[in-house]
Amino acid sequence: MAIGTNSTYNRRKKGIQHFMFAIFRILSIFVALILFFILGFIIVKGISVINWDFLTEFPRDGMTRGGIWPAIVGTFYLMTGSALFSFPIGVMSGIYMNEYAPKGRLVSFIRMMTNNLAGIPSIVFGLFGMAFFVNRLSFGDSILAGSLTLGLLALPIIIRTTEEAFKNIPNSYREGSMALGATKAQTIWKVLLPMAMPRIITGLILSMGRVSGETAPILFTCAAYFLPKLPQSIFDQCMALPYHLYVVATSGTDIEAQMPIAYGTAFVLIMIILVMNLLANSIRKYFEDKLKSK
Repeated sequence: MAIGTNSTYNRRKKGIQHFMFAIFRILSIFVALILFFILGFIIVKGISVINWDFLTEFPRDGMTRGGIWPAIVGTFYLMTGSALFSFPIGVMSGIYMNEYAPKGRLVSFIRMMTNNLAGIPSIVFGLFGMAFFVNRLSFGDSILAGSLTLGLLALPIIIRTTEEAFKNIPNSYREGSMALGATKAQTIWKVLLPMAMPRIITGLILSMGRVSGETAPILFTCAAYFLPKLPQSIFDQCMALPYHLYVVATSGTDIEAQMPIAYGTAFVLIMIILVMNLLANSIRKYFEDKLKSK
């Protein structure tokens, strides 16, 4: 009797398991279809304007003609500046939290605040950047102010990625290195950091992918409606793809003529983010293969 009961229970359990797996599979396919629909819509609408002139010329005729070259350059400047600010601070903070800080309330508090920082809406970062970097520090509307604001936006991702990367390294590597006479700093620099680098670089590039598509932070700190020339210093304003897309799609004298340019700008922005993600995977694989070969 007990055997029959167990058999029925096992069949029921497997049935529920198969049913839940089917639900998860359907939901995953549904999400993928939504993603492909959005990408397909942008590609179909925007591919017609993509050519060499569109990528290398300045906007003209009230942004109804011309290209998006200054917006591409400005986006590159902002991504580079935010990475130079957030990467060293984020990596050092993650190393401190996992390797140096005493485990207890302090680390828990820092981790909680980091998670809260990651959940703050980007427009709040923009308002802070305007109040602190633009006005308080007198940087003005500039690439420097925009890069620092975007760096703050990327900082929580890099901190958490670095911390998790070091946390997943077994303690035996630390103990073995220090048993051979290496200091803690040498162990981190020579042993742990190379092992954690694939995940750290992946986190950095993914954070840059997010930064490249943000509009609100640069709206208050550096973005310009139109510039007749490229920025000459970090204290100049710049155009950027997400803000250019917003302007072209919502402002102007001829929205109908501007919409193909808006879709083309969205297409370029998506391609940049896609390239960033592919680059993250390639770099992670490179470092993983390098570690395996040692």
